[in-house]
Amino acid sequence: MAKKEEWRLERDSMGEIRVPADKYWGAQSERSIENFRIGTEKMPPEVIRAFAYLKKSAAQANEALEKLDKKRCQTIGKVCDEILKGKLDGNFPLAVWQTGSGTQSNMNVNEVIAHRGNEMAGEALLHPNDHVNMSQSSNDTFPTAMHIAAVWELEKHLLPSLDELVAAFKKLEKANKGIVTTGRTHLQDAVPVAFSQEISGWRTMLERNRQEIKAAEKGLLELALGGTAVGTGLNAPKGFDKKVAGFIAKNTGFPFVTAPNKFHALTSLDDMVFAHGALKALAANLMKMANDVRWLASGPRDGLGEITIPANEPGSSIMPGKVNPTQCEAVTMVAVQVMGNDAAIGFAASQGNFQLNVFLPVTIYNFLQSVRLLGDVMESFRKNCVVGIKANKEKMAHNLHNSLMLVTALSPYIGYDKCAQVAKLAFKDNVSLKEAVLKLGFMEEKEFDKVFHPEKMV
Repeated sequence: MAKKEEWRLERDSMGEIRVPADKYWGAQSERSIENFRIGTEKMPPEVIRAFAYLKKSAAQANEALEKLDKKRCQTIGKVCDEILKGKLDGNFPLAVWQTGSGTQSNMNVNEVIAHRGNEMAGEALLHPNDHVNMSQSSNDTFPTAMHIAAVWELEKHLLPSLDELVAAFKKLEKANKGIVTTGRTHLQDAVPVAFSQEISGWRTMLERNRQEIKAAEKGLLELALGGTAVGTGLNAPKGFDKKVAGFIAKNTGFPFVTAPNKFHALTSLDDMVFAHGALKALAANLMKMANDVRWLASGPRDGLGEITIPANEPGSSIMPGKVNPTQCEAVTMVAVQVMGNDAAIGFAASQGNFQLNVFLPVTIYNFLQSVRLLGDVMESFRKNCVVGIKANKEKMAHNLHNSLMLVTALSPYIGYDKCAQVAKLAFKDNVSLKEAVLKLGFMEEKEFDKVFHPEKMV
């Protein structure tokens, strides 16, 4: 029995090179694998999916403009559909740390489509450059794939998780109506607040973040495709940019349009920076919420202990019965990562030279990681923490009535300066505000009881 060949020879403009026989990529992909053995980070699958939509749409636009025949267009489309269904997974192994324009990943997709398409057709029907890459350049395809992947993941992964977390907070807000607790500013006691009001603050943060993300999507919906190498549209037929954007919109279901200025679209990453800024704002708000929850749940006896959170797993390998706010910790770690990603994206965007920015792979890698992590951690936080938050009414009431800042309710009756004296005396002698007021002779007992109602201070 003949031994199955492990390799096949592929050729490009630089000569011959061996490629694994069971893979569909070609010479340029193989050279990238050999020349960039850097790290473990591979081009995200979301980018490959975006390229599949892009290549299918480009073939359709080229056919509509009578540049590509129907058979080649349909074959390219069939292979792209296989990519979208995951049937060709394992054929896109290139490292993130490659050429900064993403040229090799563009060619990786071109080669896979061409080889698989020729296998389907039973003939040498497709050339990776001449047909699959027709009317395109890596310089306009990769930024386009970045935008497609970014919008897709925001809409399909992040926003659904955000919406469900908002809904969970709305439910929690409603369930805690009427519970009054201690407000805190500067980590010090402040005037009372309804627990539902505190929750509404968390909810509104997320609702504002959603508005910011949607606003940022406007720039991401503009595509560089049609600018080709430097923005002039060289080798692309007239009208290709608008035609291909229309097909991308139809194929993805999102309202993509061609960018009005291709020179800007190729050299600037400001749309990615702006959109990731919205993700950083979300990360900052999630950090604040998670910290609030773990502070309020601290204890359970020697901390604030005003809420309880679900006990999902043992909290210590040495202290039996210990429960830790692990979901909150996961949220805060993700927030830190997103903030780091934002710095990387900002630096990358600042490095565009002349007609092209060559920090594209690192930008989309960090952007998609942020989207993925935020979407995942919001879902985890909701399911494993937020829905199980319970108010400790007794502890809240105790802390509320023990707060010295309730003296603020007396300010309209005895004035700011006298109130300050009351608070200081109560703290110094470890007595109640009522006892301090009576001791200082600022009010009669009946008068104090008439005006002092902490639960009405919200």
